Amino acid sequence: MQVFYVNIGGGEPTVRADFFELLDYATAHHVGVKFSTNGVRITPEVARRLAANDYVDVQISLDGATAEVNDALRGPGSYDTAVRAMRNLADAGMTNFKLSVVCTRHNIPQLAAFKALADTYGAQLRLTRLRPSGRGADVWDELRPTREQQRELYDWLVAHGDSVLTGDSFFHLSAYGRALPGLNLCGAGRVVCLIDPVGDVYACPFAIHEEFLAGNVRRPGGFAGVWRESELFRRLRGPQSGGACASCAFYDTCKGGCMAAKFFTGLPLDGPDPECVQGHGEELLAGRPEDRTGMPRPSADHSHRTAPRVGPVLVPLTRRPPVSACAEDPLAGLRIH
Repeated sequence: MQVFYVNIGGGEPTVRADFFELLDYATAHHVGVKFSTNGVRITPEVARRLAANDYVDVQISLDGATAEVNDALRGPGSYDTAVRAMRNLADAGMTNFKLSVVCTRHNIPQLAAFKALADTYGAQLRLTRLRPSGRGADVWDELRPTREQQRELYDWLVAHGDSVLTGDSFFHLSAYGRALPGLNLCGAGRVVCLIDPVGDVYACPFAIHEEFLAGNVRRPGGFAGVWRESELFRRLRGPQSGGACASCAFYDTCKGGCMAAKFFTGLPLDGPDPECVQGHGEELLAGRPEDRTGMPRPSADHSHRTAPRVGPVLVPLTRRPPVSACAEDPLAGLRIH
C-alpha cells in the first residue's frame, strides 16, 4: 500500500492555521502535496518556503486569461491576485507549478492565451473539465462548453496536449478520433479517491454522494481496508458492461464517460456522458424537468457552522516512517482490463 501524494482541497487551503504543519509532515515522509489556491496567501516569503520543498505542487486557479473573463466568475481583483502569486513563485525559483483552468464556454476561446500566460511564468498549464458537482452543479448548464467548443478543445489538445496536463478530465473527447494524452479512463476507485474531513472515502473527488461512499478510514482496517476491500471499488475496477453505450463504435475509447457527470445531471450510470460527442447525452438532458426537481445533490456538507478556530488544529499524526519507499508511477500495480 503506497500513498503517492495527497491533494489538499478547499475552499482556500492556505487559510488553515496548521496548513504548513500538515504540508511539512507529509513531505517529510516523502509523500507529495498538491493544493490549489487563488494565490491570496502566496506572498514572496511563502513562495520562497514552497519553492524550497521538492515535494510540493502548487496550482494557481484562474478561470479566464484576462481579468474581464476571470473576475466575472471569481470576483473583482482575483485575476491580479493570481498573477501576482505566479510572479512570486517564479521569482522564488519554483518551476513547473501549475496554472489550473476549469474549461467553460467563456474561456475556451482563450486556450492559447492561457498557454502563453503559463509560459511567461515558467508554469505548466493544467486544464480540467467543468463537472456538475458541488457548486459546479448550480452553474453547469450555463457554463459548460458548447458542442462546437468541445471539438475546438479536442483539436487544441491534440496539437498541444503533450505540454498540457489534463488528468482524466477529457477522455470522453477521445471519441472524436485519436486518444488524447493523459489518463484515458475514469480514475474513480482505480487510481484516485477522496477522503472527506470526517474520514468518509468516496470513489471520486467529484462524486461526494452516498451512492459512491466506499467506507470510512476511522473504522477497523483504516484506509487500506477500504481501498482493498470495498465492494464499490471492486465493482469499479472490474470489467464494465457498457450498458446503453455498449453498441456504440466509440465505447472502447470513451468508456461511457464520467460517472459523476452522469449522476449529478440525473442521467443513468450505464448511459452516455451528458457531453457525449456523438450527441447521445444531449437527447437525455433534453428530457430532464425544467426545474431540475429530483436531481441528485451531494450527501454531505462539511462547511463550518461556526467560525473556524484561529490556532493550530491538533491532529494525531504518527511519527512512524512509511513501510516502503514511494514509487513514482501512479499506475503501479494497477491492472487495466
